[in-house]
Amino acid sequence: MEPLKLGVAYHSNRLFSRVEEDLKDIVAHHFNTVVHMFSHNDWDRCPSVMKDIFQATQELGLELWVDNWGLGGTPGDKSHFLCYHPEAHQYYSDGTMRPVNVCLNNEAFIAWTKEWIDKVYESGGRKIFWDEPCLSAKEDRFSCACPRCKALFKERYGREMPVKPDADCYAFQEWSIVHYFEQVTAYSHARGMENYVCVMLGGHIGISLDNIDAMGKIPTMDNIGSDPYWIHKKLTGPDVYRYVYEKTHKNLAVSSAYGKGHNIWIQGYNNPAGCEEDIVYAAAGAYDAGARNILVWGYRGCEGNEYRSKKPEFAWRAAGDAMALLLQKERERVIAEARAGMESLK
Repeated sequence: MEPLKLGVAYHSNRLFSRVEEDLKDIVAHHFNTVVHMFSHNDWDRCPSVMKDIFQATQELGLELWVDNWGLGGTPGDKSHFLCYHPEAHQYYSDGTMRPVNVCLNNEAFIAWTKEWIDKVYESGGRKIFWDEPCLSAKEDRFSCACPRCKALFKERYGREMPVKPDADCYAFQEWSIVHYFEQVTAYSHARGMENYVCVMLGGHIGISLDNIDAMGKIPTMDNIGSDPYWIHKKLTGPDVYRYVYEKTHKNLAVSSAYGKGHNIWIQGYNNPAGCEEDIVYAAAGAYDAGARNILVWGYRGCEGNEYRSKKPEFAWRAAGDAMALLLQKERERVIAEARAGMESLK
């Protein structure tokens, strides 16, 4: 069984002296992995600071993952790439432009992603975390339907792209996401880097837990995961444990079938006051379902974001308690296995 990895997402600030304090706080809360954002803004404005942050993270003994935060748009940041390549905008099939999202079939964006990978490598990153790839689809329209995507759709399906999405349109969305990652992960893999991906839950978003096997088929994708967040479902208490357990079990069945690692995310943001213990229940559900790579989004209840927890300090304390619980569970498991192996000596 793989070693227990307990991670947290960090995009709180770029003041190095404060980051050093935060990293020590992360260690004190029983984490051993940090997922750092490396946005276009970080690339442009503070690449040397990011390199220092990556180095400090590893010097503390923390495993480092690097997140492609907002490179192609939401979820995450708005894509700054579109300022340089306005022709790369995504379009809905009804002709409406998506103002902050990049077409994944745009060749300039694929080339630019490879430049970003080079910068991550230069900065000391060796594990890339591809964060929540998706394409939007509504009942009456879907993306992407830019001129390039329309041409690719006609080439693949022998007909014009419709406005209202059908089975071919959903399949095209999946293909577009997979095709993008086949190219960029092959590039990073050739540099000796590892590729991890996390997909969202829900239908008709291009890729999700329902069709995560499409990611498992990519040879250069090392780790496939998901984020079974529960607050929008208005779950609490034991229902949170059961929900996260069920979704984790589903994720692990696929990752195991393809010989991939996994990553399961626990919601440590937007937590209502008085519901912080749900973070502990969710983490326990993920562990009991078999996950050994469990991460929290994000540091200190994401107190620097609009989606911060109502009481960030309480959410962060609960996150630390959750990690301590998982460490204890893992210790007890290892000791129990060791004891069982000694029975023959009695």
